Amino acid sequence: MPYQSRDELPEAVQTALQAVPHAQDIYQAAYNSAYEQYSDPDERRGEADREEVAHRVAWSAVKEQYAKGSDGLWHPKENL
Repeated sequence: MPYQSRDELPEAVQTALQAVPHAQDIYQAAYNSAYEQYSDPDERRGEADREEVAHRVAWSAVKEQYAKGSDGLWHPKENL
C-alpha cells in the first residue's frame, strides 16, 4: 500500500535513513509511484509481488543520490 508520510515507512527504512530525511522522501515517492505502476502482474518481472517490486524500485531511487559510507550511515553521494 502507498505511504502517506515518512512515519508510515517500514521501520527498517526509517532507521537506515534516519540521518537523511530527503532520502526518506525519495524512498516514499519512488515506492508510491512503483506501487501504482506495477499494479498489473504482467508488468512485473519474475514472481515478485507488487510490494516487493515497489521496495526494490524505492531503494534503487535512493541509491542514485545516496550511498552508505564507511561509517555505516547513508550520505549524499557528493559528500563521499
